Formats: sequence, C-alpha cells, structure tokens
Amino acid sequence: MKKYTPVIGMEIHVELKTKSKMFCDSKNGLGLEREPNVNICPVCTGQPGTLPVPNRQAIEFTQLAGLALGCTLRQVSKFDRKNYFYPDLPKGYQISQYDQPFCEKGKLIINGPASTRGDASSTRGGKEIGITRIHLEEDTGKLIHPKGVDYTLVDFNRAGVPLMELVTEPDIETGEEARIFCQKLQQICRYLEISDADMEKGNMRCEANISLYKKGEDKLSGTKVEVKNINSFKFVEKAINFEIERQTEMLEKGEKIIQETRGWDANKGETVSQRTKESAHDYRYFPEPDIPPLKFDQEYIDNLKRKLPELPDQKAKRFGEEYNLPENDTAVLVAEKELAEYFEQVVSEIKEKMGCKEYECAEDKTIKLAANYAITELRRHMILENHIIQDIKITPENYAELICIVASGKINSSAAQTVLLEMYKTGGDPSQIIEEKNLAQMDNSEELEKIMDEVLAKNEKSVADFKAGKENALKFLIGQIMKETKGKANPQKVQEILHNKL
Repeated sequence: MKKYTPVIGMEIHVELKTKSKMFCDSKNGLGLEREPNVNICPVCTGQPGTLPVPNRQAIEFTQLAGLALGCTLRQVSKFDRKNYFYPDLPKGYQISQYDQPFCEKGKLIINGPASTRGDASSTRGGKEIGITRIHLEEDTGKLIHPKGVDYTLVDFNRAGVPLMELVTEPDIETGEEARIFCQKLQQICRYLEISDADMEKGNMRCEANISLYKKGEDKLSGTKVEVKNINSFKFVEKAINFEIERQTEMLEKGEKIIQETRGWDANKGETVSQRTKESAHDYRYFPEPDIPPLKFDQEYIDNLKRKLPELPDQKAKRFGEEYNLPENDTAVLVAEKELAEYFEQVVSEIKEKMGCKEYECAEDKTIKLAANYAITELRRHMILENHIIQDIKITPENYAELICIVASGKINSSAAQTVLLEMYKTGGDPSQIIEEKNLAQMDNSEELEKIMDEVLAKNEKSVADFKAGKENALKFLIGQIMKETKGKANPQKVQEILHNKL
C-alpha cells in the first residue's frame, strides 16, 4: 500500500474563438497572426482613457460550457481587476473574475460509459471530477526573445483575447486521470464550437496543482505545487507523474515541500522551479470599476440551454442504442464531431437505399459494417495521409453505396479495400470502380461449378482427406478455388456448392 496519496486539481485556460477580442473590437486572431501587433487597438494595449466593453459572445460561450458541464449559472456576475506587473500585460492588471464567476459547481465524469441523464457531465460508473468554477478573463500578450540579442520584444496580438478558465476540485489522483479530463474537456469545447482547444497552438493551456497527503491525515494537508507550461496531453500526464515521484522522494527523505510554481521541461522530462507561488491577496483583486455587474434572468438562461447541441456522451449513448454499436465503436465515432456527423449522413443514405429495396441486406448489419469500415479502413487512410474527415473526397452517398455493395455480397472484403482506396484517392463512384477493375464477385453457379470440378480433379488427395473427416482439407480446396477465380468467387457460395458436391 502506498504511503502517500496524490491530490491534483487542474486549472485549464481555453481561448474562445469569438470574432473580436474580449473588451474591444480588434480582430481575435488567437495570437496566431504571422505579423506582430497587427490586431491591436488603444483598448487592448491599455492606453490611458480607454474603456472596456464586454464581448457578449464570449460570455455566452463561457456559460454554454458551464451548462454542458452541469454548472449553475450565476444570475449576477461581475468582472474584477487582478493586479500584477509583467511586460506582456499592457495595463498593469488583468480584467478577470474573482468571487462571482459566471459558472459554479459542475462536474465531468471520466473513465465511464455513456451517460443516462443526457448531459456530458453524467455517466453510469466512471469517476466524477468536480468543477469549482468557470470564469472569463482576457489573455496576455506574448514575449519574444530573439536569439543572440540582449533584448525582449512584445507582441500584443494575443492581449485581450477572451480566455475561459476552468478550475477543478482536487479530485484527480493520477496523471492519467488528468490527461483524460483535459481530453474530454477539449472534446466538449469542440462540440460546442466555442474553441478548437488545440494545445499545440496554445488555444488550451493546462496547469496542475499537486500535493501529497499521508493516510489518516487531512486530504488537503500537503503543500501544493503548481506546474505550468504544459503544452500537450501526453506531457500533462508525464509532468504530473514526475511531480508525484519527486514529492514522494522528498517526503521519504524527511525534506520539506515548498509552495512554488514549477515549469515542465519536455526535453529533460522533469519539472523545474520557477518562482514561489502567489496567493490571492497578492493580486489585490477588486471589482472592475469600468464594467458594471451583469445580470441574467431565467429566460436568458433557458434560451442558452436550448442552444446546447448533442454532446459527446449523449451522442455515444444514442449511437449505441439506435445502431446497436458496442461502446468502443461509439467512443471512436464520436471522438471528433465531424466524423460523427459524417457517419450519421452515411447511415441516412443506407436507410434510404434499404427503403428503396436497392440492396438486399439487413439494415442493422449494414450500419455495423459502415461503422467498422469507418473505424478501421477509413481512419487508416486518414492517418496515413494526415487527413481529417473534412479533407476526404468520399461523399457519404458513395461511402454508403460501397457498404451496401459489400453487405449484399457483391464484392468480398479484399476487393472492398481496393475500391475504398481508389475512392479515397479520387472520390470516384464505387460501382464504376468495381466495373473498371472487374472486382465483382462471381455468383454464376455454372461457371463456379466448372472451375470447382477442375480444382477437385487436380486435388484428389484433399477430396479424400475431407471425406475422411479432415476439415482443413475443405479450407484448402476453397483457397484453391479462390485462387483460380482471382478472389472473385463468393466464399459462402463456394462452400455451399462444395458441400453439395462432396
């Protein structure tokens, strides 16, 4: 049994993809502009005499995230000034929120199957991670340190970009749980279309607060260390696991953990000390005098709730129930919103073809086949080509047609892979590709029987072995027939006719 138990809370910042910045009408380029200081104005660069005007869309985006995560929305909220001096903070303070955030007391379930309640924050089983608050603030600028010189440049393109911050309860115990939490949050942000939450581009930034406590002591009795500068899900897990090991070793040696901020050095694979940790009073929070409190009535909140789309856990649950798909399949299909939408379009096309009696195959089995090919073959091509679903040339109608052709036995799985590859390259029609490449299965009984007779005549020993009860002999004979027909014979038909002959 472990002597110390980790206690981990996450602080996650998500840049919102509004058209303009948080408190001005400068374009929101998320700080990804090629040229420095092009999307700036007197407000976001902190010029004297300017006044901030809150971005309504940013507030709605933050509240939608709160509703998706089961939070309570405050009907009265306000902005505050968070005071600290840093070169990329043009005003000398940051407009943020302190004691009256937009969203409070939510939860997100990790490591569990799809929810029964119908929101992203509840599932059967799994582990509940509490969400303390979700608030809104403005992002800072960026410092640029040119190599070989002794000065620093400041780019204010990112200054004033709407920044949503989510703070969890200290309910996480491992690096893996933290990674899964962050991944699920990214997925929800993308479904809500409030942010791409791309960690590599800085749209989403994660910080972990880690402490350890000894069994029998208070859960929060340990000294908290914050780890910053984590820019990938993989590093979230690695940084937390390293810090757990580091603190454990120190406590085992009788050393004292100090409250500090540490950074993650990906090259060394370790955390490094940066500064002692500030407390809330160090920031001297006070209400933002230039922005009055915001009030939201119940009608406003009800209208927001109606804007919520079907979220990942809801969609996974529905896919499982409607299409009779296993949990692992639904998890892959709903991982990306665009893939889930593509699959639903394919299902719609399949149902239409079934309704028109265009193909003779069972609808449920055909839909399962469509899911299987999407998860395996289609995704394999996408990974090889570094594509997302929006990049592919195959229309849902053509994909559905291919699946129906396979399900009705007109081509075998080997031929189907050939057709799918050609469709992926060209976006071509599957029926036309099958005809051009002569891939249709051979269903003509007379033609098949003629080839079978020739194969049986050449393999009398295998025939005798089968009649003697050796089942492997039948597989050999089927293989020989498939070879003679260049893989075009229908295996089920071959087996049926062979059994009759033998």
